[in-house]
Amino acid sequence: MKKQLPKRSEVNKLHTWNVNSIFEDEQTFENALKNLSNNVEVFVKAFENKLTTSKIIVQALNMYAIIQAQIVKISAFASLQSSADGSDEINQIRSGKTSIALQKIYKKLDFFTNELKNTSDDILRSVISIDESYKVYIEDIIDNKLHSLHPEAEKLLTNLSPVLNAPYQSYNRFKLVDMKFPSFEANDKLYPNSFTLFENEYEYEENVVVRRKSYESFYNQLSQYQNGFASQYYAQLQKEKALADARGFDSVFDYLLYNQKVPKSFMDRQIDVIMEELSPIMRRYAKYLQKVHNLEEMTFADLKIAVDSEFEPKVDIESSKELLMDGLSILGDDYVNLVKRSFEERWIDFPQSVGKSTGGFCSSPYGENSFILINWNGQMDEVMVLAHEIGHAGHFQYANQFQNIFNTRPSLYFIEAPSTTNELIMSRHLISKAKDERTKRWIKSVMISRTYYHNFVTHLLEAAFQREVYKKIDNHEPISANVLNKLKLDVLKKFWGDAVIIPDYAGLTWMRQPHYFMGLYPYTYSAGLTLGTVVSKQIFEGKIKANDWIDVLKAGGTKKPLELALMVGVDLSTDKPLKEAIEFIGQTVDEIINY
Repeated sequence: MKKQLPKRSEVNKLHTWNVNSIFEDEQTFENALKNLSNNVEVFVKAFENKLTTSKIIVQALNMYAIIQAQIVKISAFASLQSSADGSDEINQIRSGKTSIALQKIYKKLDFFTNELKNTSDDILRSVISIDESYKVYIEDIIDNKLHSLHPEAEKLLTNLSPVLNAPYQSYNRFKLVDMKFPSFEANDKLYPNSFTLFENEYEYEENVVVRRKSYESFYNQLSQYQNGFASQYYAQLQKEKALADARGFDSVFDYLLYNQKVPKSFMDRQIDVIMEELSPIMRRYAKYLQKVHNLEEMTFADLKIAVDSEFEPKVDIESSKELLMDGLSILGDDYVNLVKRSFEERWIDFPQSVGKSTGGFCSSPYGENSFILINWNGQMDEVMVLAHEIGHAGHFQYANQFQNIFNTRPSLYFIEAPSTTNELIMSRHLISKAKDERTKRWIKSVMISRTYYHNFVTHLLEAAFQREVYKKIDNHEPISANVLNKLKLDVLKKFWGDAVIIPDYAGLTWMRQPHYFMGLYPYTYSAGLTLGTVVSKQIFEGKIKANDWIDVLKAGGTKKPLELALMVGVDLSTDKPLKEAIEFIGQTVDEIINY
């Protein structure tokens, strides 16, 4: 029997993250806000309308970097606490207050990039000759000139940013705070339901009646809000189309992919090849699940069940620490120490609780430790989730240490590579340590049902859906809940074919993810895992040294995604790595079936 989620005040504090490592208390946070405001005033007075030489620009960049680091810390302190408990009014007020304060600061700082965009390319390039560390930032300024608006228009967009970002904020507040799910009945018992319980518990529930009833109840409740959610999403889409047009892009795709530094063909390749070549493999896996669980029919509600649910080991938090330190030891002593610190210094927020964000993420404010949010359910596959998020933490701890604040973040196309590499390193390690074939099969099944299903199926199908939505937006076609439901349903049915019964309610799945408010993000999970598959294999086979991969992480955003991959000998300009990944999935599924 599942229990109602506890309130934040009721969970074990030692299992929550320590945001006070950023600011020790509210007064220190308030002082930081005042200090930031003062620094901005000094910055404006010193440099507005004075960026006339490369030497002055370098001086300005030095101070601008300090201000940006302050902004990141302040923003993280407020947003992390809202993510941990969005229902807490204190967190809501702090978040709102921070947003208002930062908005005023952004308005004052707006002159800086606008003036740089109006500075000659020769002066800007001479900045690089003075300080090479600003190369990426300056080159981006030069590249962005083509799509810049008049300075007054850019200022207006900055002033409107709270309104322009409202759809995403509204979605999260509505999903995490306002939306409530009724209990459902199964086998003459009542079961509580919520976003967290559904996504962390019921989707993997062994009891077929409870699992399918939870799906019906969950999606029935979602359906009550589909028109409001669709309205929020449509507002986001209209904003993106308007900005794409205003900045002179031929399509929304070009606009959203511009900063990813890859062409649309890369996104199309991920979607088309996976839809065509992976779907038969996953259909075979789905039919195998149906067979081992003696199901009369394989439905949408059965896709995430374990191959061997009786073998599902439980793992406590302390044990997960030892598993991760052992499994990731191949990356070196420094990396293992990072894993150790993440537990001992309370970087990780484990408990499921009321008002907490669903899923998981990692935030790494510059100059601080990382912060990892997960919803711990005590199952072994949650260790893989933690390995994934520690992959993000390790990436940005290295990047933050070796790069300035402008150079830490690579293209979204690469961003999921370090995280998914960690997942596969853990899987390969556990398989190598397994003492019997049943254990090996179980680990391989977790690799398929967790790592690859999550990134090559769930997020890839989001991307396929998203592509169809943006086609309609570029063609100026209207969007409604019914349109979105049909598009999502069509994508699901195309991928699963006759192997899985896809009910109409599955079309509402688009309502579950915040990714649609983050541009063309979903397809990058499969792009990252494509690289992660190759890199983890090469590390285990000794074809590349762990330090070679660590050097990639240290590079941060100083190179384009293809250049980062080439540092470890992987050419992402071709479909070879993707096809290798799909071949590996096929081989693994065959090994599971032939156990």
